[in-house]
Amino acid sequence: MTALDHSAETARRPREARRPARPGGAGRRAERRRAAVGFSMALPPVLVISLFVGLPVVLAVAFSLGVTGGLNRTAAVIGQDVHSADGLLTTAAYEQLFADPRFPRDLAATVLVTVVTTLVVLGLATGIAVLLRLRGGWAATLLSGLAVVPLFIPVVIASWAILTFYSADGFLRSLFAQVGLQAPVLGFTVTGVIIASVWVNLPFALLMAASGMQAIPDALIDAARDAGAGTLRIVTRVLVPLAGIPLVIAGTFTAIGVLGQFTVPYFTGPNAPQQLGVDISKYFQSFNQPQQAAAIAVVVFVIASGVAATYVWANFRSAKQEGRV
Repeated sequence: MTALDHSAETARRPREARRPARPGGAGRRAERRRAAVGFSMALPPVLVISLFVGLPVVLAVAFSLGVTGGLNRTAAVIGQDVHSADGLLTTAAYEQLFADPRFPRDLAATVLVTVVTTLVVLGLATGIAVLLRLRGGWAATLLSGLAVVPLFIPVVIASWAILTFYSADGFLRSLFAQVGLQAPVLGFTVTGVIIASVWVNLPFALLMAASGMQAIPDALIDAARDAGAGTLRIVTRVLVPLAGIPLVIAGTFTAIGVLGQFTVPYFTGPNAPQQLGVDISKYFQSFNQPQQAAAIAVVVFVIASGVAATYVWANFRSAKQEGRV
């Protein structure tokens, strides 16, 4: 039988005869057993997260919408200005918040600090990472080492140090006073919060940016140089686009961290406007308004979810480029 006859004979065989043999009953039971073992190993952390994170989140969202019974009953009885839903839900707590002129002002300040801090952090991280990738040398190594130092300093210590450095009687004004100059007072200001936030969030962003740019092959940079591209064009057309996903991830983590931070604005920020992280504590402890505090937390969560969508998109795009999805 020739090869052509063999191919024709194979094509004429019933389709069922050419299908691979399915595993028998023992094989299916083994597969189900392995799946059950894997599910049981993954179940404990899922249950812990659901119980200690998921359930409180659901209760807080429901409480902010007027569900004051069940596990929310104690907070509803103790708290002031608690709005109970006459029907299914109510948005009275949110209406009370936005009717207060302080809350929109604090919300705007929080968004401003988040946007400015994220842009400055990404700019500094990208600049140092580019310097490390293209130039190297002792200057780039020194800058990268200094930028990573805040990673090993607790946030509370860094916040207090920055406050004492920039306050009205701090080191900077004392130093300027020695030569008859007046340094600006940045302690207890929004600018001071931005400076402290940049200090705290720069290390992670730098690590992400540097790792992303170090992964770019030298051949691409050399090819761009051979084509006549200058340093600026190499940075804007090669390095930043190819390291775009790590930069997006660094930006989203920075934005979410700054959005809900408490220690930095509590130590270095002004009494007004305040960031929403401080507002939540103030409404809950000082004003005894737990429902309004939960409503503020929901607002922060909604904004953070919008930022997190960018992170999910970046991961999906990375997985698609690598062929994992």
